[in-house]
Amino acid sequence: MTMDDWQDSDSQEEPNPLAEEEERQAADSDQPEDVEAPEEAEAVNEEQVTLQWYVVHCYSGYENKVKKNLEHRSASMAMQNRILDVVVPTEEQVELRDGQRRVVERRIYPGYVLVKMILDEESWYVVRNTPGVTGFVGIGTKPTPLRQEEVDRIMRRMEAEEPAPQVKVRTGDRVRIVEGSFVDFNGVVDEVYPDKGKARVLVSFFNRDTPIEVDLLQIERL
Repeated sequence: MTMDDWQDSDSQEEPNPLAEEEERQAADSDQPEDVEAPEEAEAVNEEQVTLQWYVVHCYSGYENKVKKNLEHRSASMAMQNRILDVVVPTEEQVELRDGQRRVVERRIYPGYVLVKMILDEESWYVVRNTPGVTGFVGIGTKPTPLRQEEVDRIMRRMEAEEPAPQVKVRTGDRVRIVEGSFVDFNGVVDEVYPDKGKARVLVSFFNRDTPIEVDLLQIERL
C-alpha cells in the first residue's frame, strides 16, 4: 500500500495518494463492482499473528479524539497486547501570517489514523467499533497493512528536525510575490521544489518572462 504524500486540505492541493491507492485496490479486488458486501464481511476470518501497521478512516477533525477513544477501549477490553500503538501523523510546518513566520503543527493525513496491531477477530472488532472510526483501508473488505518502507517514511516525516514549508501552489498558478526583492510582482509558477521549500516563478520584465527562484512563503496564489 502506498501512503506517500497525503495532504492537509488547507496546506496542499496535490492529489491524495491514499485515495489513488484505494481506487487501485478496488480495481484489483475480485469482488464485482455492482455487489455491495455486507459490513459484517469486513471482519477477519483467519487470525493473523503478525504485528503490523494499519490505516483506519475517521471523521476529519476527530483524529485525536479517535486516538483517545481507541486507547481507552484497548485498555478497558484488555487488548493492549494486540493493539500496541495509535498514531495521528502530524508534522511541523512554517506558515506566513500577518507578515510573521510561524511554526504550526498540522495533520499530515486528515481523516486517517495509524494503528499498530495484531489483526484478528477481536482486535478488528475493537478498532472497527470505536466511536468515530468509519472503517479500515484495504482491498475490498479486508484490512491491508502498510509496507514497512511506508511506515518508515511517515515516521521520518513526523520526526523531521526542520519544519516543512506549506505548499499552497502548483505549476501554472498565477501568484503574487509578498516578500523579498521582487515584492508585489506577479508571475506564473514554472516549477515547485517542495523538498527545498522553493518555487521557480516566471516574472515579466520589459515584456520578457524571467525565471526567479523564491521561497514558498514569499508567494501567494492570486
